[in-house]
Amino acid sequence: MGYYPVFLEVAGRRCVVIGGGRVAEHKVEALIAAEASVTVISPALTPRLGVLAGEGRIRHVAREYRPGDLSGSELAFAASDGGEVNATVAREGRERGVWVNAADDPAHCDFILPAVVRRGALVVAVATGGASPALSRAVRDELEAYFTEDYAVLAEVAAEVRQELKERGRLPDGAAWRRALDGDLRSLIAEGRRDEAKARLLSRLRAGTCG
Repeated sequence: MGYYPVFLEVAGRRCVVIGGGRVAEHKVEALIAAEASVTVISPALTPRLGVLAGEGRIRHVAREYRPGDLSGSELAFAASDGGEVNATVAREGRERGVWVNAADDPAHCDFILPAVVRRGALVVAVATGGASPALSRAVRDELEAYFTEDYAVLAEVAAEVRQELKERGRLPDGAAWRRALDGDLRSLIAEGRRDEAKARLLSRLRAGTCG
């Protein structure tokens, strides 16, 4: 099965998670971080999900899934232990045009979730098309060691520079950005010299050279 890699904007969109265990908890946390509107359907919740429900950060429907529960949603996540539930959720999703992800059940997935490294606005995703989630996680762990927290600052600096150049009507091409975003900038940021790194990036992009 071929998958097309894509990042989805889910802020404010209704997402349904079926199940209240640890797997569901991980999915809910990621959805909340993306500012989705989350409904969890499960008779019971983990302590963490219970806190989120108590704080009003998620909506909790305290019962088992029923056909019709995907009405009005845009994404659904089947995180229960039952294969029959996954199949029913997937069928309803296709009937309603709702994309479904079923945990560890690629046959009932319209999309899969990659292993992710987050450093501020920088997000690096790793997937094997469902062939080996363990390998995805292993590669993710290696990347976490490479992409230090300095990359979060670098992403902030790059965003600020891009906005300033855009306001001035300057639009450097991709090649210019690749030349300018070199190891020297990361070294400056690692040394806590953020302003100097920003000034250097602006200068290089204005000149169209990294020299």
